[in-house]
Amino acid sequence: MRGWGMSDADPMQRVNALLDDVLPSPRVRQKLRLAAGLTQQEVADAVGVKRLAVARWELGQTHPRRPHRAVYIHLLKGLAERFPDVAELDAGSTTPTSGRGSG
Repeated sequence: MRGWGMSDADPMQRVNALLDDVLPSPRVRQKLRLAAGLTQQEVADAVGVKRLAVARWELGQTHPRRPHRAVYIHLLKGLAERFPDVAELDAGSTTPTSGRGSG
């Protein structure tokens, strides 16, 4: 039977990964970047995409796809910890995992 050999933690880890896979609104993404004094090019270089992808993510035209999505979310979470006032501009408004991807 499928799943019987898996540890009890595996389903929880999969659920946690889904819960962690949430982006702030495009406006907050941009404001976090600006608060940190980063350019779109610097973010693009760190994440491993082109600057245009970051620009589109910040405009809400597209959303990052895996594996870039996980790296971008990690960056945004770190920036949100440094700049909590910016992160709270859009509290409760997030972008789901579905939608057009880019990068």
